[in-house]
Amino acid sequence: MARVTIDPLTRIEGHLRIEMETTGNAITKAWSEATQFRGLETIVLGRDPRDVWAFVQRICGVCTTVHAIASITAVENAIGATVPHQALLIRDMIMAAQEIQDHVIHFYHLHALDWVNAASAASADPAKAVAFADAIGSTWKGNNLGRMTAVRDTVKNVVDSGQLSIFTGGYWDHPDYRLPPEANLMAVAHYLDALEFQRSMIRINTVFGGKNPHPNFLVGGMACSIDPSHSETVNQVQTDLIQEWVQEIYDFVRTCYVPDAMAIVGVYKDYFDIGASSPNYLAVGRAGACFAGDPNQAPRYPSPMMDIKPGVILNDDFSKVLDFDASKITESIASSWFKYADGGKSLTPDKGETTVDYTGPSLPYTWLGDSDKYSWCKAPRYDGHPMQVGPLSRVMLAYAQGHPRTKEIVDNALASLQITPKQMNSTAGRTLARAVECLTSAETLWKDTFPTFIAGIKAGDINVFDPARWEPSSWPTSCQGYCIVEVARGNLSHWVGIEKGKISHYQAVVPTTWLAGGRDETGMQGPYEESLAGNGLHPLVDPAQPLEPLRTIHSFDPCMSCSVHVLDPDGDASEVSLS
Repeated sequence: MARVTIDPLTRIEGHLRIEMETTGNAITKAWSEATQFRGLETIVLGRDPRDVWAFVQRICGVCTTVHAIASITAVENAIGATVPHQALLIRDMIMAAQEIQDHVIHFYHLHALDWVNAASAASADPAKAVAFADAIGSTWKGNNLGRMTAVRDTVKNVVDSGQLSIFTGGYWDHPDYRLPPEANLMAVAHYLDALEFQRSMIRINTVFGGKNPHPNFLVGGMACSIDPSHSETVNQVQTDLIQEWVQEIYDFVRTCYVPDAMAIVGVYKDYFDIGASSPNYLAVGRAGACFAGDPNQAPRYPSPMMDIKPGVILNDDFSKVLDFDASKITESIASSWFKYADGGKSLTPDKGETTVDYTGPSLPYTWLGDSDKYSWCKAPRYDGHPMQVGPLSRVMLAYAQGHPRTKEIVDNALASLQITPKQMNSTAGRTLARAVECLTSAETLWKDTFPTFIAGIKAGDINVFDPARWEPSSWPTSCQGYCIVEVARGNLSHWVGIEKGKISHYQAVVPTTWLAGGRDETGMQGPYEESLAGNGLHPLVDPAQPLEPLRTIHSFDPCMSCSVHVLDPDGDASEVSLS
């Protein structure tokens, strides 16, 4: 037996440590460990509910908008506020832009280099790289000889310099990089194109939110105004620009991202049999589905994100979709450094607590997995089951319910790759599902959400704020609410209690908490842990270059800042400064 640690594992946002035990070339045990603590759920206590979105939006520097929208929707649910149709459409567009940007960043900048040997692109033939792009069906405008030659020369200069810049730290001599140099060159060119693209597309959020990251929002609607005749508002100039950006989003995803993803998982096809995680899936709709309160009852205008019903799939049984029940969500602290007042191990989020109880070793530590408690991440469960959330769950839920476009894309991919739906529960399956979802989301934004918004403006609907419940005097003395929303990494819910106009209780159950959480009181592993050590067969050939587990955990798109929620060493959370 050997012990292997990857710390930090993530390329972005927070501190994830993975500890593993191996026998031979296989992983037999794994521990998912969040080593950063934050306290935003306690920081907001006693604050004005109308301001809380600005604090909890700082849970993450990547998925900023979604926490703000979850927070204001939870508050609106608690106080009984209604939101105008156009404001909801703006929120939908903001969430779609953020989700698509997130998926593109994840694939190209956080995950692609697990499969793509960037250094080998220096030896590629640019003409053959163009031919490779043609062969995989990529019609991206950057697939030309001049572009590929320029990128090849840039990579060669970087490699020859001995300082690899953005490619520093890669395991470029690992034997399991399989793409030919020309495919690597194409992928590196698209990596650089994606940097430019993701900067461009997020301007949608800047128009509606005033800035990015951390755009502006408003309980009861949106902070922006619509008036085609005024320069200081969302007007014809801005909507014409947004239309261009929406078209650009659709073109990039369709002609570049999806073909690249299909090509990579096709080369690494054995990863459809590696990294299977908990065989349970939870989602309340397609990406962007947002509910104020119970998703089975919450009123919501007709929206494509709502065209599959909330549901749960257990034990990889895609023939049966179970009804979703929010009351079955709990959070265990059996493996995390928290305590509950009654001494119990699990609480529902409406009663959840964030009370620190660190029992781990002093720094520096060498191993955490020998203790029952080893993480700052709680372990959410649904009716006692560890659940996968995110693109895979949403795609498989839509597939199981017969959603036409999702089923068409997935069936074509399954046929092309010669795999079964069950094999989607895998490292490659999660990577493929994210591309499938990105395409359907881009299509929905291009074909439905933005045109509906413009049609509303043409019909004279420019109202984006309902002031009826703005003043605290209009609120109940005591009220509770929650929001459940499907965001890039999975199912997100914010739970709020309000007493006499101030926040009395706040909990956020975020996608990475669902996935990165450790063992519960029954000893059942969390999804990350299960994906590495569920069957004792996950490969790890070289402990000094743990590329295989990186591929699997990166396929979930971990974001640890969300999952662990800034520690004040003096213990006064109310005085923590946010910057």
